[in-house]
Amino acid sequence: MKKIAVYPGTFDPVTNGHLDIVERATQYFEEVIWAVAEQNNKTTLFTMQERIDLIKDIAKHLPNVKVVGFDGLLVDFCQRSQAGVVIRGLRAMSDFEKEFQMALMNKEMNQQVETMFLMTAANYQFVSSSIIKNVASMGGQISRLVPPIVEEALQKKYGYK
Repeated sequence: MKKIAVYPGTFDPVTNGHLDIVERATQYFEEVIWAVAEQNNKTTLFTMQERIDLIKDIAKHLPNVKVVGFDGLLVDFCQRSQAGVVIRGLRAMSDFEKEFQMALMNKEMNQQVETMFLMTAANYQFVSSSIIKNVASMGGQISRLVPPIVEEALQKKYGYK
C-alpha cells in the first residue's frame, strides 16, 4: 500500500516554513497531500482557490506533492485520501500543546490516523502566517520568509509594491 501523508492547514499565506516542512516530509512518504482547509474558524485574507494556486506554484518542483482543498474533519479527509499520517510542523512548546491535543482528538476519531511532528527549521521558528500578514500589511520586509509569488500576492492584496 502506498504511504500517503497529509499536511493540512489554512496556509493564509503559505510561508517558507511551510514549504520546508513539506520538502522534508516528501523524503518519508511516497505522496504528500498538501491539504488547504476551506475554513478553520479563521477569517482568511486569501480565498481557498488563491491559496491552492499559490501553493501549487511553489510546490511544482516536488513531484510527489499533490495540492488540494478540503472542508470538514481532517480524519474524514485522511480516510477519503487513504492517508495514514498527518504531518504537523512545530515551532515552539506552545505549538506542541495545541498540536498534541489535536493529534489525540484525531486519534480518538480514527485510530488508523497517526500524527508525525516535524520541527520547523531554526531560521523559521518565529514565522507564522499571522505575523507575515501583519508585517506585510504595513509594508514591512518579508522577502526572506515567504516565496516571491506570495510576497507579490500580499503586496497586491494590501495595495502596494
